[in-house]
Amino acid sequence: MCLAIPGKILEIYPDAMDTALVDVAGVRRRVNLGLLQEDPPHTGDWVLIHVGFALSKISEADAAEQMRTLQLLGEHQAAMEEVSGYGLGEHESGSREPPATNPKPQEPDGADEGAHR
Repeated sequence: MCLAIPGKILEIYPDAMDTALVDVAGVRRRVNLGLLQEDPPHTGDWVLIHVGFALSKISEADAAEQMRTLQLLGEHQAAMEEVSGYGLGEHESGSREPPATNPKPQEPDGADEGAHR
């Protein structure tokens, strides 16, 4: 199912005018505004977001209605899981989620055999 999730623009990055920090149900995410060039949003505006892209500007009332609809359909959790993949990962407190750890690269087969002989 395709989900469009409402978010409120908290900040538009001055060095990347097509990127904004958006609050989605208390989680802050980086969102691309490039699809809204004809009617660019501003700080405080609400947008519908899908896979990290703002698709359209909406009113605050429409944003609240969209969240209610997602909850009624049982899709609220799926929507929040989608949002978690947008990057940045700040919570309302402003703290960032810990970065993902990279596992130690595996040695190619046979690369360390000489060390064990």
